[in-house]
Amino acid sequence: MKSAAVLLAGLLALTAYYVYLPLPSTVSDPWRLMLLDAAFRVVQQSCNLAHYLGLGHHLRVLNFVIGTFETFNNPQFSELVTITDTQFDGVEVRVYEPSAAREKTLKRSVVYIHGGGWALSSARGSYYNNLCLTMAESLGAVIVSIEYRLVPDFHFPTQFHDVLRVAKHFMLPEVLARYSVDPSRVAISGDSAGGNLAAAVCQEMSQEENVTNRFKLQALIYPVLQPFDFNTPSYQQNELAPVLPRFVMVKFWIDYFDGNYDFAHSMVINNHTSLDVNQAGSFRERLDWTFLLPSRFRKSYKPITHPTGKAEIIQDMPSLLDVRAAPLLAEKEVFRLQPKTYILTCEIDVLRDDGLMYAKRLEKAGVEVTVDHFEDCFHGCMIFTVWPTNFAAGLHTRDSYLKWLSQNL
Repeated sequence: MKSAAVLLAGLLALTAYYVYLPLPSTVSDPWRLMLLDAAFRVVQQSCNLAHYLGLGHHLRVLNFVIGTFETFNNPQFSELVTITDTQFDGVEVRVYEPSAAREKTLKRSVVYIHGGGWALSSARGSYYNNLCLTMAESLGAVIVSIEYRLVPDFHFPTQFHDVLRVAKHFMLPEVLARYSVDPSRVAISGDSAGGNLAAAVCQEMSQEENVTNRFKLQALIYPVLQPFDFNTPSYQQNELAPVLPRFVMVKFWIDYFDGNYDFAHSMVINNHTSLDVNQAGSFRERLDWTFLLPSRFRKSYKPITHPTGKAEIIQDMPSLLDVRAAPLLAEKEVFRLQPKTYILTCEIDVLRDDGLMYAKRLEKAGVEVTVDHFEDCFHGCMIFTVWPTNFAAGLHTRDSYLKWLSQNL
């Protein structure tokens, strides 16, 4: 009996050690967040083991696990909204139409792109179904949620092209008319990797001369906008942050470009954009966070740029410098063409500075920008609003996002 008690105490101590994660005092629901992060790590490490054993690609296994979990997180439904699964120009979408939208009154609309590192989640899964249903109800808007093709079966630029095709198709006058949407009141939005795709497609459509209708707004939720510098202050500060630590984000980029995992550690220390990598030189000033970030975010962090590095990384993954993948690296002339913008950022997030720098570049280009920063929130929180992953941070960020859309769209 004594041995069993000692063993149990040891297991509890190990579990507590694994679960505990130092968090800022401002974070809401800290122990729940620690448990969520621990669950993520267990699942990710199990999927990595499955990958190593040849049982399946770790992202494919991880997506299966997420899909299985979502079956227990029942999706919401509403008699006030009709949900239709269809295709726009060959790309699968889920359309949410409020009852009033089926009448002749023109409605506003949001084209939404889900997050998940270009590899995980689904427009049909409960997390994003619940978010888009809430958007349709609270805004009285037609929501088009895009089921773009995922890594590892498809890589960049497939995801970009899928979203672009949907956006162009939906913005056609006859399609907007079919859904009773006001052409002057359409926004594009997305979270995390979906925010990346939203920003990139918005940039692309703003430059095309043959586009009849353009987006009135873009709303980017903790977007990932560049793989150039993995040592911005937020990457350094949140290196081991819950849900999305730095190394995991680097691997998402490598998977997106179908690159070599052997480069991951070199990318973490910015060897892929060292001073001797000639291709990176022209982009450096566009990502100067010592100028683009306010001092309260820069703190005492210093830029990390090496005189020599590994030019072969860019040779293996040239898309690291493609603005369709890294919209933060676009030219100033492109930023001038962007619509009124909302950017939501979280303090406990490696991607915080991506969003803040994008906002600064938009402001410098003369675009009206609202930055909605949350000191107590973490990456991905906005979709965590339903038990058992219901967080005060999720409700807080979601309500603030919807309020802005309601007031501006």
